Amino acid sequence: MFDALGSSLRASLRRLTGSGRISAADLEAGLADIRTSLVGADVAMPVVAQLLERIGERARASEIVGGLGAGERMLGILHSALTETLGGSGRDLDLRERPATILLLGLQGAGKTTTAAKLAYRLAKDGRRPLLVAADPRRPAAAEQLATLAAAIKVPMHREPLGTPVAEIGTRALAAARRLGLDVVIIDSSGRTTLDDELLEELRDLRDVTKPRERLLVLDAATGQSALTIAEGFKAVAEPTGLILSKLDGDARGGAALSIAGGAGIPVVYVGTGERSDALERFYPERIANRILDMGDLATLAERVRDAEVGPLAAPDAEIRAKAAEARALRGGMTFDDLLGQLRQMSSLGPISQVVKMIPGMGGMAEQAEAAVASGELKRTEAIILSMTPAERRDPALLTLPRRRRIAAGAGRAIEEVNRLVKRLEEMRTLMRRAGGGDPSRLMGGGAGLPGKHAGGRIPPKAAKREKRAKKGGKRR
Repeated sequence: MFDALGSSLRASLRRLTGSGRISAADLEAGLADIRTSLVGADVAMPVVAQLLERIGERARASEIVGGLGAGERMLGILHSALTETLGGSGRDLDLRERPATILLLGLQGAGKTTTAAKLAYRLAKDGRRPLLVAADPRRPAAAEQLATLAAAIKVPMHREPLGTPVAEIGTRALAAARRLGLDVVIIDSSGRTTLDDELLEELRDLRDVTKPRERLLVLDAATGQSALTIAEGFKAVAEPTGLILSKLDGDARGGAALSIAGGAGIPVVYVGTGERSDALERFYPERIANRILDMGDLATLAERVRDAEVGPLAAPDAEIRAKAAEARALRGGMTFDDLLGQLRQMSSLGPISQVVKMIPGMGGMAEQAEAAVASGELKRTEAIILSMTPAERRDPALLTLPRRRRIAAGAGRAIEEVNRLVKRLEEMRTLMRRAGGGDPSRLMGGGAGLPGKHAGGRIPPKAAKREKRAKKGGKRR
């Protein structure tokens, strides 16, 4: 997400600060370069002008011209300007009423119906009891799609016969929610290819009857500069309280988020990051600014790991197994079972390229990681591990040459691949011992926590003594 914008802005920043000191002319040229990056990402022109003015004023006020450390200071200025333009601190949904009503707005094709189901799934995970409502009186396909999605996530859905006025649909849906004891009503309103008078009239009727405290505009992230025009059109009739950007996993360039948050003043609340029911993330402007500038997003990655490990669908003993794996890692005794669990956990976090981009400084590795997945490397590794016996997975020392040949034949791979995997595990075990223990998921804020006090390559005292004794023993031999 925001790939093109991020890479372009980072290139602009490198050119601006590459010489260490920058002149007034350098700053003006750099701002022009940043302007090109923003326009290339389809950011609306009024927002581009506002953002550049903010960056220029702060750069001059901080006396960045002619001073040292221009690179770090300019990065901080660009980060804070992007964060403010994207909405500052972000916001939570107002769900105080019972039932709380959420009206979803958007044009046809924006992903509104899919987003309604994702939002219901997310709120259900948070302990709420949602009701999905099909409120398009003319398109039976929309109601059928919502019914299918609702059944898949096990959330109740309300619909009325084709042609029922939207005001009646809204009134009966609220009554049904109260009767069933549900506390959130998510209304999937009509969709049209354009904002015509008929659609606007239906939205007014729904708004007046249901009195939704939250009116969320769903917009395709690839919409570009026209996003601001669409937002202004809905603003005139329904006053959207927030924005949900869908399809951010596609070829979106990031312009819609900046255009609407910065131009229309509608804060982004959620972003859709994939097709799955759980592919809806809270939008935190500072975290998105971090991702754009390749500063990572460990907080969101940690949340994904926690959801994967201890989410509502996790096995009852998942936490116990995770703690046991951590204890083994602390002793430098990671097993192939642990490695297999980590591979599967990575696949549950979403597209590997998204995961890699959340690790600071590794945004440029996303394509390589995606290529590894596309080439089937992770699947081949899993096949090799599954060809081992349970005892071999627990104790890699058992893997003699005949056993490795048997494993290679069972997985349909060359013995050299088995040897490389065994060597990789041993390298990981050595790295963990030197780093003071902890499996690689700790670096991502997983169940084992964030990096410990000995992380970063410094060998803790006890580990240093063990390594010193091992070296002396080797010399005696």
